[in-house]
Amino acid sequence: MQIFLDTAEINEIRSRLDAGLVDGVTTNPSLIAKAGAGIFERVAEICDAVDGPVSAEVVATEADAMIAEGKRLAEIAPNVVVKLPLTAQGLVACRTFAEAGIQTNVTLCFSINQALMAAKAGASYISPFVGRVDDAGGDGIGLLAGIREVYDNFGYETEILAASMRGPAHVEAAAAVGCDAATIPPKVFDALVAHPLTEKGLAAFLKDWEATGRKGLD
Repeated sequence: MQIFLDTAEINEIRSRLDAGLVDGVTTNPSLIAKAGAGIFERVAEICDAVDGPVSAEVVATEADAMIAEGKRLAEIAPNVVVKLPLTAQGLVACRTFAEAGIQTNVTLCFSINQALMAAKAGASYISPFVGRVDDAGGDGIGLLAGIREVYDNFGYETEILAASMRGPAHVEAAAAVGCDAATIPPKVFDALVAHPLTEKGLAAFLKDWEATGRKGLD
């Protein structure tokens, strides 16, 4: 499963690239506003740092304006994915971009029916919001599983990009049901590697080696 960072903080992205574990980045207007950056400048910085897909979201709500904004975003770099809301107008824009060969990420998905419509409109990615579904009393992981089943039933190529992931358990479950990717905040990314038993075991190994009086591997 691909792992994307869900952030617009360029330093948070750069500091996590060395191990080759970051496959892409997702942004939205809220994240970019929080970072205190302009959309075009920050997306360009991220695209320069990351080889994989970088989702950049339009802020218009009418199809024609979404298309105009999306074209400007797509001109920033070849790895830009135009992020569109899952509305009727957003799906019109999605179809236009699909026919033009421009990748799209249709976001704010909360139902299987919405995911089906996005796939039919030619979306490259669908972003179901797992945590927000859970918050509303639903089953976020069940939504992912349902979308996976429908897409497999009909051969849709739209990739499932699990979003609104609140912790490592969400990531595990998304992988288990066959999501293509998950986008997660940097703190959740870091938590995927950490485990108290790993830290405890390492401390024991180092203590035992230190007791030999040797330095390093000598």
